[in-house]
Amino acid sequence: MIGTHISAGGKLATVPRRARELGAESVQIFLGNPRGWATTAGDPAADAAFRAAAAETGMPVLVHTPYLVNLGSPTALTYERSMHSVAHAVTRGRAVGANGVVVHTGSCVDGGGRAQAMLQVREALLPLLDQLDDDAPDVLLEPTAGQGRSLCATIDDLGPYLEALDYHPRAKICLDTCHAFAAGHDLAPAGAMSALLDRLAEVAGTGRLAAVHANDSMDVCGSFRDRHARIGAGHIGTDPFRELLAHPSVAGLPVVLETPGGTDAHAEDLALLAKLRAQVP
Repeated sequence: MIGTHISAGGKLATVPRRARELGAESVQIFLGNPRGWATTAGDPAADAAFRAAAAETGMPVLVHTPYLVNLGSPTALTYERSMHSVAHAVTRGRAVGANGVVVHTGSCVDGGGRAQAMLQVREALLPLLDQLDDDAPDVLLEPTAGQGRSLCATIDDLGPYLEALDYHPRAKICLDTCHAFAAGHDLAPAGAMSALLDRLAEVAGTGRLAAVHANDSMDVCGSFRDRHARIGAGHIGTDPFRELLAHPSVAGLPVVLETPGGTDAHAEDLALLAKLRAQVP
């Protein structure tokens, strides 16, 4: 179900309509400042209107946590704020009827703190995962582009990360194609995207993938640089996204753009993804 990230812009209730006007079938939003720690309680009326509009169109909804979140941080204040931010996003996600809350897998920052960072991830997320009821969104772990001291960037990194969470059934995966490419998975050759998705199922388990961020990359494979490009305008190219949309593990999942440009560019990228999907046998 192709979609895009849309700014709520103080008009949360209008997001599903605006997404549909662009040609989106799924949507991702921030429910606060993506570059700050401040949290808001939300407006129950706007939450209800958004939830009803999304449900009416059958539109899956993802909520993305702020970029500052790092559950592996050695700084106590950052860790505490990160825990609060993720918990708040889950609460707000439940209020708007979100399917998943996307959380970056984080970094240990310095080279010697990986074990402690993974312990922090476990202590922060396991109690939260255990408390999720049937109406709460899943937690979607998004591997990073490999910059800094990433705790999880490659597909094989998902094994230890999920093991730290006891392979909890509510811990799912959000795959970002730009991140995977930047982390060293060359997705450009024929068959490479399919092989990546096959490997993800082997490492994480069938059904663990819950969403995809469909982004091309401005930088070459293995750059460790998280710079998104429009579909087909970067180093990944167009054909791998056709492979992505054809893969059985992606069937029925939100495949959401985080590409640069305004509404016209997003509409064009959505139309391109729809065209690629229509070419799937």
